[in-house]
Amino acid sequence: MAEHSTVITTTDTEDAAAELARSIVGARLAACVQVVGPIRSFYHWQGSVHDEREWQCWAKTSADRVAALRDHIAAHHSYDVPEIIVLPIVDGSPDYLRWLTAETRPA
Repeated sequence: MAEHSTVITTTDTEDAAAELARSIVGARLAACVQVVGPIRSFYHWQGSVHDEREWQCWAKTSADRVAALRDHIAAHHSYDVPEIIVLPIVDGSPDYLRWLTAETRPA
């Protein structure tokens, strides 16, 4: 199992993405959250196809913080069913990964 992960979610506004990113980093659940957008998302929801602008949040974290990060996103997200996707980081700069681990330790 990978020691580090990237957790992806989306929000409906740039401000919501920034607020969620700040709360994640402030809680030390991720070392870094990058906000990307706007993006255009097409999806089925409640019987119809939607075409919406969204902002992606890419949170880099230690694998042992993923469950707490998922819980945090679910608790602080405005969507009924927020996207929460976890991707393993299989390799990377050793210095960056050490920093990532250090920054995701509770203060």
